Amino acid sequence: MEGLYHALNRGVEKRILFLDDQDRARFVHDMYEFNDTAPAGNAYRLFHPMMEIVSPSLRQREQIVDIHGWCLMGNHYHLLLSERLENGLSLFLRKLNVGYAMYFNEKYKRSGTLFQGRTKKLRINSEAYFLHILHYIHLNPLDFLEGAGSWRELRIASEEKAAQHLNEYRWSSYLDYCGQKNFPSVITKELFGDVFKNYQKTALSYLHDIEIKDIKPYLLE
Repeated sequence: MEGLYHALNRGVEKRILFLDDQDRARFVHDMYEFNDTAPAGNAYRLFHPMMEIVSPSLRQREQIVDIHGWCLMGNHYHLLLSERLENGLSLFLRKLNVGYAMYFNEKYKRSGTLFQGRTKKLRINSEAYFLHILHYIHLNPLDFLEGAGSWRELRIASEEKAAQHLNEYRWSSYLDYCGQKNFPSVITKELFGDVFKNYQKTALSYLHDIEIKDIKPYLLE
């Protein structure tokens, strides 16, 4: 739990950051590509959004941070990070934001700032917060499911539909934690692996068992 941070950033003026799956896949690629002390490769290299990320180089990577969890939403992203190197958190987030903004501006023929400012970071400083934060990040896509928008108040119409929606939403680390290989090269699961054995069951039971109001003052929204 020491040195674990919840990081979030939004599009400037709450603009949409990810307009299609290629954009989402690009951001996931950048999480992998920029998590390295070496300079990034081709900043505009495109790839099929349904492909897993594979390093184009055979050299040994030196990662800046561990990415323990992540989720892409419409106009913002959530990351759960810890440093491997001194000042690694700031370095990684700067490379990630600048790199994705360069791609986005080039693709959509725009200029100027893409993100609303410096990425917000909050340290995970209690056991309750530690047990809560990964589920909270992974359940964010329920905002896209009709009838599930009240999940933060522990009210949800159909747990079965919620489970199906999360299983079909590719743009988070949820599937990897559930044992499906989605983007396994991006994340480090060891920190939570011994805590949550059956992750899907644990994440959904969280909707009934955890009092979000006790954690809400610490959330980055």
